[in-house]
Amino acid sequence: MTGSEGHLAKQMLRGDAFDANCRSRDVLVSITGKWSVLILVALSGGTMRFAELRRRVNGVSERMLAESLRQLARHQLVERHSLPVVPPHVEYTLTPLGRQAAAHLARLTDWIENNVTELVSPD
Repeated sequence: MTGSEGHLAKQMLRGDAFDANCRSRDVLVSITGKWSVLILVALSGGTMRFAELRRRVNGVSERMLAESLRQLARHQLVERHSLPVVPPHVEYTLTPLGRQAAAHLARLTDWIENNVTELVSPD
């Protein structure tokens, strides 16, 4: 394989979020949704149960939390662990890819929090 062929093969594996047909766009949309960002950052502190996560991500409905967790699990960012107890006990934790994504998102949310007065115009 020549250098240019190797570069092309690597580029094809990488994805292109600007291409409407690229699968990476689906992942980008899923990760950057309001609730997904907050869920990933919340889980960067460790494993949490559904109710704990709902309290931490203040304002999210049960339906939106469940849907966001399903999307994040589908993209291999969150793992769902169901423990065989009564009542059902389900825990969520970040995968290695989820930890990487959460680290990037935590830096972004931290930057936003530190600059909120400049970013939001007074009413």
